Amino acid sequence: MNSVTTSVALVGGDVRPVRVEVHVGRQAESFKLSGLPDSAVREAKDRVRAALASTGSQFPNRAVTVNLSPASLPKGGSDYDMPIALGLLSASNSGPSPRDVIAVGELALDGSVRSARSTMAAGVLSSRLGVPCLVLEANAEEAASVPGAAVHPVRTLAEAVNRLGSGLDSPLAASRLINQIHNGSEDLIDVKGQLLARRAIEIAAAGRHHVLFHGPPGGGKTMLAQRLAGLLPALDERQAVEVGLVHAAAGLTRGIDFTSPFRSPHHTASRAALIGGGSGLPVPGEASLANHGVLFLDELAEFPRSHLDTLRQPMESGEVTIARRGMTTSFPASFQLVAATNPCPCGFNGDDRVPCRCRPAMASRYRQRVSGPLLDRVDLVVHVGRVASSEMTDQQSESSQSVRARISRAREFAESREGGEEPAATQMVLRALDAGVLTARGADRVRRVARTIADLAQTGNITEAHLSEALTLRGKW
Repeated sequence: MNSVTTSVALVGGDVRPVRVEVHVGRQAESFKLSGLPDSAVREAKDRVRAALASTGSQFPNRAVTVNLSPASLPKGGSDYDMPIALGLLSASNSGPSPRDVIAVGELALDGSVRSARSTMAAGVLSSRLGVPCLVLEANAEEAASVPGAAVHPVRTLAEAVNRLGSGLDSPLAASRLINQIHNGSEDLIDVKGQLLARRAIEIAAAGRHHVLFHGPPGGGKTMLAQRLAGLLPALDERQAVEVGLVHAAAGLTRGIDFTSPFRSPHHTASRAALIGGGSGLPVPGEASLANHGVLFLDELAEFPRSHLDTLRQPMESGEVTIARRGMTTSFPASFQLVAATNPCPCGFNGDDRVPCRCRPAMASRYRQRVSGPLLDRVDLVVHVGRVASSEMTDQQSESSQSVRARISRAREFAESREGGEEPAATQMVLRALDAGVLTARGADRVRRVARTIADLAQTGNITEAHLSEALTLRGKW
């Protein structure tokens, strides 16, 4: 007898259906599993055998063949336990047909269902195919947060069989795993002084520009960076689903959350943790987990230079491609890079109050840890100096809410605006190119920043003043 059910595989930032085909033959007992399974999938036989016994069912003492199709797609993890068990029961005439259902979940030896990494992916596939899905009850809200998903929560294999037999009535009510957007305690009003850096943050948020803050310790570089995500507009539904799937591929639970992600890896993170990879099936790194959000690299110059240079290609293309023997996987990585660094190992190079203890060669080597090509991709390079004592008691700091309102207006204006670049502004860019101040890529990025400044001012044309401010904000480190 044959039986077919559907499960899912996370490939890059997307979902692929996997047909779980089970055949029970007449030959002596054996178990064969095909379809490029990893070790966790191959071990499903023992978990399924014990789970069936715990629910009062008999593992077939005949030849069992399980194929995970498409056979050319590598399969990993224990999420295929439940669909294999349901297929075995159906193929041996001990349970209902699971043909028109999507199932994911690891089986415990006592027959209970355990959490699945592919829970949200099952919800996405359910919505796309119009087919109900069976998932662990404790994680069912994650799948139900996907619009259009028909989710049926279960706690045990026996409960899954009963739900199939009853026709899968009464799916879980649609749910939303949504954090309160912009309701955190990190508000821009807490940042005192630093008018230039605050202006840079506003421009960066309005135009999704990469930014680097540099200066002595204690100036507020990290505070500014941490408040950028709270200035970004909410994600749309497509972006929220894409971000949720990438987190699921990394084994993290996010659900449909319209808040922009904010990732801040430590400078000791490995290259695979930063960009993605790992042994076996590739998993997304911090660059992809920050997709449609902010990737904050504090103490930028402490990161290995080779690690930082792996970010150059995704900063341009918006995706990370990881090649393995026999397969290539692409993860979305449309992140906004925000970095903070000291000017030298002691942190006080160029400071007007505390003398620098580093030799010139040491400070030079420290800055060379960040390559020129990477810096050329950064739109805003801003010095964050000391805060004056008079500014610490200033009560005029603007809140994130009012700044966010300007950013929203600028983005709305950009969608319908017309206009170009005034001749005087064009000549300014050409002079900077001729003087070697800008590369061709740098000139393009300066123009983009100037365009954002014009949008914030609700101005159609890029003027000389807009371009002058953009050049000022593209400082040197």
